[in-house]
Amino acid sequence: MGYKKIDKDDIAYIKNIIQDEERILTGDFIKEEYSHDELSGISSYPDIVVKAKSAEEISEIMKYAYKNVIPVTPRGAGTGLVGSSVAMEHGIMIDTALMNQVLELDEDNLTITVEPGVLLMELSAYVEEHDLFYPPDPGEKSATIGGNISTNAGGMRAVKYGVTRDYVRGLEVVLPSGEITEFGGKVVKISSGYALKDLMIGAEGTLGFITKATLKLIPRPKIVISLLIPFPTLEHAINTVPLIVKSKTIPTAIEFMQREVIIDAEQYLGKAFPDKQSDAYLLLKFDGNSVEEIEKAYDSIAKLCLEQGALDVLISDTEEREDSIWKARGAFLEAIKGSTTYMDEVDMVVPRSSVNEMVTYLHSLQKECGIRIKSFGHAGDGNLHAYMLKDDLSEEEWVKRMNEAMEKVYKKTKKLGGQVSGEHGIGFAKKPYLRESLPQVNLSLMNGIKKVFDPENILNPHKIAQM
Repeated sequence: MGYKKIDKDDIAYIKNIIQDEERILTGDFIKEEYSHDELSGISSYPDIVVKAKSAEEISEIMKYAYKNVIPVTPRGAGTGLVGSSVAMEHGIMIDTALMNQVLELDEDNLTITVEPGVLLMELSAYVEEHDLFYPPDPGEKSATIGGNISTNAGGMRAVKYGVTRDYVRGLEVVLPSGEITEFGGKVVKISSGYALKDLMIGAEGTLGFITKATLKLIPRPKIVISLLIPFPTLEHAINTVPLIVKSKTIPTAIEFMQREVIIDAEQYLGKAFPDKQSDAYLLLKFDGNSVEEIEKAYDSIAKLCLEQGALDVLISDTEEREDSIWKARGAFLEAIKGSTTYMDEVDMVVPRSSVNEMVTYLHSLQKECGIRIKSFGHAGDGNLHAYMLKDDLSEEEWVKRMNEAMEKVYKKTKKLGGQVSGEHGIGFAKKPYLRESLPQVNLSLMNGIKKVFDPENILNPHKIAQM
């Protein structure tokens, strides 16, 4: 599709909308970080970056872009891992970092309304001060809420509480045409036509620009206790997961990890992990309103794990221990990245009953494809993360082995009844795998929806199902 190349007249018009030159970047003033997200393998600079402060500013820019067929890329904190916020057709990038206000805490309806640039860690801290709880817990705490909604981010607590989609009550959205509208609201139930709000969640900024979100909150659990459970082998640990899932007790989180990743995290953080005697671990989190309630919940799970060959059950019942374990878990991604020259990531999801088979398969691929693969993940919800490491491979050999390994991973995922992404989205990087995994009719429906919302295809083009 032919897009208009931005010229000095376009820049002048945008400056007239914003009326603050410090919030507009062009040419050499556009920092390198705006050319990519955390994936960093895909790079493309926008022609102009606008640091928006309101839905009205975004609306005026979208109206102008729509009329002149100029591509627009929404951007939050740039922490994505699939190239969702990369300006593939250059054009205008709208940065929401300055739209970072909490607009309303409604304790009567247990909702909070925020701008899209509010960071996840800021939101969590804010509501906890009011003894409330926002359960979605993606690993990247410096991501924006707008980005979390755009990718339907999941995180570790999804086992018990669900994902971002389950906590979005209402959205204010600027459509590609520039019109401002609202989807959903503060209501708990809604059955009034198509679920347009839900179309926005996970759309990666391709259908509309999220400028406000009303989120559901719940009362904050008073106590959190974790169990760190070492197993003699990875197979022992992973084979125990389906049994935990089938039990009557639902932990807040069920994570699996291997010693080699723990050692990476120790080196990265400069802090010792509470235990590294074993090759594999399950990390379980329980929350509730009393110690007795949580002890009753985890007692049967602890016995079950010991019956399955666990070497020990380490109870993290102090804030210091809890902090050291989960800080290490939160550092896994950065620690792995620091242990190699470059990495690419596979975020796949399989039925929970197939987690053990998928993890075992990932482990076997290292020898088969001649590439180092590190994996960890949310074993309780079937969302696994595998990291392909380049190390000292030549560029040619790296691309060949990585592509072979990825093809095999996604083929196995499909065979097990899984999907290409559980929480990171598709963006630009994972489009080939999405096309292989879904029926053509599904892809056609996605592209048809895109055309209805964005007939000029100006909003975040080349992402998800688009060729």
